[in-house]
Amino acid sequence: MSGSTHVAEMTAVELLDLYRRKALSPVEAAKAGLARIERHNDAVNAYCLVDEETTLALARRSEQRWLRQQPLGSLDGVPVAIKDVFLTKGWTNLKGSRTISPDQAWTIDAPAVAALRRHGFVPLGKTTTPEFGWKGVTDSPLCGVTRNPWNPDKTAGGSSGGSAAAVALGMGPLSLGTDAGGSIRIPGAFCGIVGHKPTQGRCPIWPASPFGQLAHPGPMTWTVEDAALLLNVISEPDPRDPTLPAPAVDYVAELAKGIKGLRIAFSADLGYVQVDPEIARAVAQAVAVLEEQGARVDSADPGFSDPLEAFSCLFYSGAANALRDLDRDALAQMDPNLVKVAEDAGGFSMLDYLAAMNERGALIERMSLFHQRYDLLVTPALPIAAFKAGLEVPEDWPHERWPTWTPFTYPFNMTGQPAISVPCGFTEAGLPIGLHIVGPRHRDDLVLRVAHAYQQARPLTDRRPGLLTASR
Repeated sequence: MSGSTHVAEMTAVELLDLYRRKALSPVEAAKAGLARIERHNDAVNAYCLVDEETTLALARRSEQRWLRQQPLGSLDGVPVAIKDVFLTKGWTNLKGSRTISPDQAWTIDAPAVAALRRHGFVPLGKTTTPEFGWKGVTDSPLCGVTRNPWNPDKTAGGSSGGSAAAVALGMGPLSLGTDAGGSIRIPGAFCGIVGHKPTQGRCPIWPASPFGQLAHPGPMTWTVEDAALLLNVISEPDPRDPTLPAPAVDYVAELAKGIKGLRIAFSADLGYVQVDPEIARAVAQAVAVLEEQGARVDSADPGFSDPLEAFSCLFYSGAANALRDLDRDALAQMDPNLVKVAEDAGGFSMLDYLAAMNERGALIERMSLFHQRYDLLVTPALPIAAFKAGLEVPEDWPHERWPTWTPFTYPFNMTGQPAISVPCGFTEAGLPIGLHIVGPRHRDDLVLRVAHAYQQARPLTDRRPGLLTASR
């Protein structure tokens, strides 16, 4: 729970309780979110599309259902931000690109949006993404730079940076993100919110991502409880992506089980990552809290070497796949670095790709065996704090591409394991730090339980970005 008296800062769970008691209307919640967008979006560029008329119309329908005590589903009337890579009826889906024409019929919902609609959600708008969601920061030729709500000079991270900034600023309690190399957890950590990458295939995705099995849709929220609530909805099956059956668990109910006796491996650096000392201290202190809650914690590395080369082959081949049908004029309108990595990926051979897939398979096997000994793995979410907005890598960084500064996230896109970033502190400069919790495939319940236990023991949910406190 957030405990906030500001409607825009209430969690989905809190809003639903007020709706049931007729103490608040979905229209009031929608108006509060829209007011936050109007007040703060210029500072951070979280939203690229806002349609107040549609939002309020759907909120009024929800209000009438609650008055009749006939809510449509488990999220009826809850405002939700939608990353601009999810098809949404009536709204454009431009993916941060000038190469997609807005002048076409937009008549189909992606599976996650269709599930939300079945449950009566109120869409607040579409959130910014880098072009085709290709990098770990959020800027594009179409939409410009998305900034960090804790310090607008810094990046919000990406590629779900708009969704993360929106949640942090109360521009919606729930948001949808996608993660093919860290794109939920990176902005989650940088913006001080919860970002959960579910097990690969747990949440249906359609159309298929150009990044293949690296891609995961997932929830981005202020609390772990809200993430579990949203996961219950967006993990419902969809015939367009029959990867996994409906989950046999209620992720919200699982949170109450606690973590006593769970076996947790704490790897401070995976054996090869250089971590900023401030972040290392905060994460070590968070791990001590898990021990206080009854978990059995050992210092242990999973024992794999950095899979960056294999990940780069798989990921940038996906980028090339996304651009394969575009002509020279279209490419000239695009993020030049995206075009470059796609061109470079053209040099990969089929055998290179298969070798990368072999390494992915070996990594899956290693982590499966590791989880025979440990229920979960805990690491920092990121080794650095948010850096200057508008850059792909920090100033004076020795490498050119974004995955080099997010080594804790992409290995677990390769394995398809569930992983979450939950806030665990702040740097001296006031920038958020994320705790990264990784579980075995199909054990999203364990990941959420540990994140929830930590958040209950050390809640940071009463601390919002300075942009908000300065405007009150």
